[in-house]
Amino acid sequence: MKIELYCDGACLGNPGPGGWGFLLRVRLATGIQEKEGSGPEADTTNNRMELMAAIRGLEGLSKSCEVLLRSDSQYVVKGIQSWLKDWKRRGWKKADGKPVLNADLWQALDAQLLRHQVEARWVKGHAGHPENERVDRLANAAAQLA
Repeated sequence: MKIELYCDGACLGNPGPGGWGFLLRVRLATGIQEKEGSGPEADTTNNRMELMAAIRGLEGLSKSCEVLLRSDSQYVVKGIQSWLKDWKRRGWKKADGKPVLNADLWQALDAQLLRHQVEARWVKGHAGHPENERVDRLANAAAQLA
């Protein structure tokens, strides 16, 4: 059974108050089941909120799953697809030897990636993709609460 995860982060200013949102969806013979979540952060960045959305979405799964993660964040998608393994191999350092930004959240995301089989795909943001627009609204609403 493949789970669909849509995730997005938002920041009012960068840095500034932010929020994250996710939508989990599974298609069953009996119909579609969904679970969504969101949360605010008082002082953060857009990249941190994008990562937090992916982390919280994956944490929302009670058992190991095959997951198709969709995000409008190239940072998250490219990180999952290629950068993460190199950062880990280099002890959480970038190719230039400098520390990876947001390493705490990348490590939390990596822990979730070890629990699940995740395929990450980029979707164009603000382009009418219904689920991406939905998680964007969740993230922005949460940022308003921060």
